[in-house]
Amino acid sequence: MSDYPRLYIDFLYYFNVKQDYYECHEVLEELWLEEGRERFYQGLLQVAVGLYHHKNGNRGGAVKLWMAAMEKLALYPQPQWMGIDTAKVLEETEYRLRAVEAGSDETFAPMRIRIVDGRLRDEVERRTGLEKDE
Repeated sequence: MSDYPRLYIDFLYYFNVKQDYYECHEVLEELWLEEGRERFYQGLLQVAVGLYHHKNGNRGGAVKLWMAAMEKLALYPQPQWMGIDTAKVLEETEYRLRAVEAGSDETFAPMRIRIVDGRLRDEVERRTGLEKDE
């Protein structure tokens, strides 16, 4: 039995491995609703949807979501929370936000969430292995 909700593990799998920001938003939204609209999950959702918008050329949508995400994620202990490097998530989100606001011509690049808890990392890797077996 994992210390982390299955949907959270799935979120990290879709975010880091598949880089499918829409799908990771879908699975984490389900957890967010189940867990009473936890602001931490909402902040991660907003990071993912911001990436989805940025990837699809909607810079305004990306900026709006990343600003909201940073506000929510800043409420949680740093540098780590729920097995991830929250300080790095905030740093990377802010970097992307500032670049887009400044009109940077940088092309979209995927983002990874650094998993600092070995047990959580193992769960995400196990999820990756299951995908390969299917």
